[in-house]
Amino acid sequence: MSRVLGPTKVAMLITDVGLLLYWAVVLAGLIPPELAYKDYSDQILSDWNASFVPLDLAASLTGLATLSRPSARRPLMTVSLTLTSVAGLQAIAFWALRGDFTLTWWLPNLFLLLFPLPALFVLVRRAPGQATAAWSVPSNE
Repeated sequence: MSRVLGPTKVAMLITDVGLLLYWAVVLAGLIPPELAYKDYSDQILSDWNASFVPLDLAASLTGLATLSRPSARRPLMTVSLTLTSVAGLQAIAFWALRGDFTLTWWLPNLFLLLFPLPALFVLVRRAPGQATAAWSVPSNE
């Protein structure tokens, strides 16, 4: 495992457990309004936030599966990190479009967007002398 993937596994564990805890707290209604995002009580924004549940759960569950299934690590890790980065990108894009630059929401979402990128680069690049990635479907070239 490369120098990049080792620390990424630690970040994945923290992130995946953190996402599950975040959704448990949100669904239990435990976030005080003063710590919530702008317009937290607006039903449309509440629905927008809840629309991340499937994406975040998919990212977390594939991430945790990555850490517990060494035989399927590379493809699961690629899927999990991609989903995690997309979740961060979607949230950042939304907050940017709204002109809301609250650091308490930007920093965690920038983390979700950016921490997967170095590992994704390692996971998808071809090894020297390797025609295709180890887990890809061979082409009919």
